[in-house]
Amino acid sequence: MTNRVHIIIIKKIIGSHINKNNHKRFKNYMKEKAAGLIIGAHMSISDGYTAMVRDAISIGANAIQYFTRNPRGYGVRALDEDDIKNAFNLLSENGIPCSHIIAHAPYTMNPCSAKEDVRRFTIDIMREDIERLEHFPGTLYNFHPGSHTGQGVDVGIKQTALCLASIMTAEQKTVVLIETMAGKGTEIGHSFEEIRDIIDVAEAENTSIKGKIGVCLDTCHINDAGYDVINDLDGILERFDLVIGLKRLRAVHLNDSKNPFGSHKDRHEIIGNGEIGIQAIERVINHPHLRSLPFCLETPNDLAGYAAEIALLRTLYKN
Repeated sequence: MTNRVHIIIIKKIIGSHINKNNHKRFKNYMKEKAAGLIIGAHMSISDGYTAMVRDAISIGANAIQYFTRNPRGYGVRALDEDDIKNAFNLLSENGIPCSHIIAHAPYTMNPCSAKEDVRRFTIDIMREDIERLEHFPGTLYNFHPGSHTGQGVDVGIKQTALCLASIMTAEQKTVVLIETMAGKGTEIGHSFEEIRDIIDVAEAENTSIKGKIGVCLDTCHINDAGYDVINDLDGILERFDLVIGLKRLRAVHLNDSKNPFGSHKDRHEIIGNGEIGIQAIERVINHPHLRSLPFCLETPNDLAGYAAEIALLRTLYKN
């Protein structure tokens, strides 16, 4: 049976449970399978934190990612103390720590834009996001390091680093993650060396934040950037350790890719249906340097589709 057929069958079974709001049997099954693999998906926050956590649990997730605000704008929902309390209780009841939650910054940010007003806008958003995330201590805050828009890589690296140095504090409990990028256009952060340089400059500028900057590895992005996930995962991680240090690696975006190796395109695909393929993804989730990290899916899917992917990945994970 091909992976595509496998996912379709699982999706139909799980979808019927989700549509009927009858989660008990599926939830118990996924709890049994959950030991070891920390896996979730990008969830909607539109109905609040509690609804988001409930949806994540319904698909068998024990990790969660969400946008801190409108991903294509600036708007952010007001914090509701009761909603936060109820979400905390639900997380605790289901054994999901805040360190398994990734809060994703909006796409409208660009910390290394040639336009000063865009850089100021980015600083304001990130500072507010980090302040709000203190309500969920230990959450991971993931962001794209930006596009230098013609200024050059070195200028882009410095501006993104100075952004981090200006907004982060010694007291914050949130770890900020730089996401590995595919290298579209003038994006920075598509090489480990560029990410290392951002961290080094930020921590040199503000020594009090040492240890508070990490990295989120995106499998689609690094494939498209020219790191051979299919044939050389060991080599990739050895290079990461040499350049950045594996202690900085805090989370993985688990995505297949619509585009071939080195394409610099960044288009995600459902697990097993893309250029990376199910065998390489299986090696990723079982790799000794990765297997204990939180994995989050950002594939083009609905809740039932995410549930199917999570169920499939749990069958591939070696406890």
